[in-house]
Amino acid sequence: MRVFLDYIVSIAVLMDPNNGQLQDNDGPKSGSDMTEKSKPNGIPGLIGTEHVGFTVPNLEAATRFFVDVIGCEFVYALGPFQDDGDWMARQLNVHPRAVIKELRFFRCKQGPNFEIFEYTAPDQATTMPKNSDIGGHHLAFYVDDFARALAYLKSHAVRILGEPTTRSSGPSAGQTWVYFLSPWGMQFELVSYPNGKLYENNSSARLWHPARPAE
Repeated sequence: MRVFLDYIVSIAVLMDPNNGQLQDNDGPKSGSDMTEKSKPNGIPGLIGTEHVGFTVPNLEAATRFFVDVIGCEFVYALGPFQDDGDWMARQLNVHPRAVIKELRFFRCKQGPNFEIFEYTAPDQATTMPKNSDIGGHHLAFYVDDFARALAYLKSHAVRILGEPTTRSSGPSAGQTWVYFLSPWGMQFELVSYPNGKLYENNSSARLWHPARPAE
């Protein structure tokens, strides 16, 4: 995954309080200046997103959906995991008596892997968050033939939310999208922009594209 950044380089000048003259900033830097400029831009060695993890109510049903409907590949499983002490709370920020019944890893073509959990916990919430809730989220799948992909989802009785929306203005112009739900109510999106988005005409920065993973 490659992120393109625009750097704006300018010559800074400082007002010399002793004589009121402009002083070029190419002179000696103070320790605080050097520290500020040498700070790393993000996590050192960051390459990209390795996986996205989420919890489902029934791992078998989720596996059938991701493999048989979406087209992901199941790779391997782990578990169960539980602990009589505070490891679950300390390491995973869940109830100390929470149990990971099983977790499974999937690969879905080009993009981050999925780590899918099935938990039990004394304080488990069982309602999926809406997009407007804190923690609300969705997964978006890019396709090169939107109409064909939408027809395929409908043929598998997947619930589609509303009608496809095509952006005709703004930085996302050229994109078509629609939301759909898994059988357990998790939110997904189908998206396509085979001719690119409008923002690409005015910027050298590029959002990562699963059809061009090396860019």
